[in-house]
Amino acid sequence: MLYKETTSPVLDIKSAVLNKEKLALVEMGICISTASSEIHEAYDCQENVVYYEETVSIDEIQRLGSVYSQQGSKCSNQDSAILYQGYGMEDGAFCGVFDGHGKNGHIVSKLVRNRLPSLLLNQKNALTKISYNEKVVGEMVPNKDFYKWKEACVSAFKVMDKEIKLLESLDCSCSGTTAVVVIKYGEDLVIANLGDSRALLGTITEDGVVRAVQLTTDLKPDLPSERDRIRKSNGRVIALKEEPHIQRVWLPYDDTPGLAMSRAFGDFLLKNHGIIAIPDVSYHRLTSNDQFLVLASDGVWDVLSNNEVASIVLAEESDEAAARAVVDAAISAWKHKFPSSKRDDCTAVCLFLQKTRPKKVLC
Repeated sequence: MLYKETTSPVLDIKSAVLNKEKLALVEMGICISTASSEIHEAYDCQENVVYYEETVSIDEIQRLGSVYSQQGSKCSNQDSAILYQGYGMEDGAFCGVFDGHGKNGHIVSKLVRNRLPSLLLNQKNALTKISYNEKVVGEMVPNKDFYKWKEACVSAFKVMDKEIKLLESLDCSCSGTTAVVVIKYGEDLVIANLGDSRALLGTITEDGVVRAVQLTTDLKPDLPSERDRIRKSNGRVIALKEEPHIQRVWLPYDDTPGLAMSRAFGDFLLKNHGIIAIPDVSYHRLTSNDQFLVLASDGVWDVLSNNEVASIVLAEESDEAAARAVVDAAISAWKHKFPSSKRDDCTAVCLFLQKTRPKKVLC
């Protein structure tokens, strides 16, 4: 079991980190566990990001990924992330990035990171029979297990949102978090997205170069389908005069709160006006050409393109340093492109899918 059982429906977010005796603080904000399968209370590790690996013995460890986060210009880092190898099965993995917003966004993002992996796995394991008669679009036919995962994702996200709402001590009327999750089970990927964090896949083309394939759609109010749903619920989608490029969601008769995404955990003031916690769930079947996954918060994507991120990951010699390389590049890009703006928090998760790297690098 991944998380320590408590009487509360969620963990104490300020103290939940990996087993104190079996973690190593590798870099600021990075906790790596090599044996323990529980999160215990400790205060000596900044816990914005967690790397966890199921292993039988320390000699069998083979790190195939990394996770890193850096606070922006705000008072606290509201991003959280997790990379859990061995999730649900020997070659399984759970990757997640959660970008909090609002007064209590830093708490909500950690809450979701700590609770969602076990909640989702429990929901999936509880499913027994499910109809597989869904219409498949395109050539890629999902594994039958995908539909169980899809139902589990939708169910787990709804339960997660309800648990947040039930926390009387935590005001989430105008606070919440995005969530982008990629679950690897065998050679299949399940992608669940809520908000404007993003996941991409680095894959080799027929020409032998690696290109970036975006696995998620940024769920923002300016998307026609998202905007229509919000407006049908009497929410308003309007951009401020000082930032005409950013569409925001407002109450019907009040200029608040101005949410810049169309789906999120929390944000209960807008839940009756089109903001939902139902993820967009998709499927990808891995091939030998697929090289790596990158999940990141919008602080990265606001200043780096998909191809730029893919190039950075491929140029980094160490798998363990790839996520930090992405974040460092994003920070530099913020300073160059928006020198007078407050920099957003930047967080990345990288998971490598092959033991060897391609010879050619994306230009």
